[in-house]
Amino acid sequence: MSQKLDRRKKYTRKILKESIITLLAEKPISAITVKEICEMADINRSTFYTHYADHYDLLDKIEAEISEDMIKYLSSYSFTIEEESQRMTQKLLEYITINKFMFQTLLMKNGDPTFEQRLMNIAQRFMMKNRMAVNHINEVESRYFSTFVVSGAINVIKDWIENDMDQSPKEMAVIINKFVNYGMSYLD
Repeated sequence: MSQKLDRRKKYTRKILKESIITLLAEKPISAITVKEICEMADINRSTFYTHYADHYDLLDKIEAEISEDMIKYLSSYSFTIEEESQRMTQKLLEYITINKFMFQTLLMKNGDPTFEQRLMNIAQRFMMKNRMAVNHINEVESRYFSTFVVSGAINVIKDWIENDMDQSPKEMAVIINKFVNYGMSYLD
């Protein structure tokens, strides 16, 4: 009996998540109501409130889940320091490709700025950790350099998503890493 209830609970949460993401593709979270989510999911409002405090709580749980899932996904790979940056970037882009609609919705026009910040934090953790150790720069420079690089990379990724992922994850990883490694000298 409890297994059936657990399955039902998972299904309900899945449908509610899909419904809010579909609505977010059309309008910002501030314009979405719990009533709309429930109507789209064909679920009673009381059922919604047994799982989430409100639609902001639902969105926060989705973002936290994606963040945890992305960390697990990226943590499952290990590379040498030399290949780490490009390969990790590629794996991050592959994860985004696998979850294309979710990222198109959460990072683009009606997205939540806190999700972009979460993504930046994850990217900083995975894309920059070995680079700092190898380059021996101090902690302050490391923090600012990391912010500079990851902010640029996130905006390149957003542009890539907006262009319907017109390059493969591997091609984009090469491009991003050229920018990171060669900066303005890349243009010479």
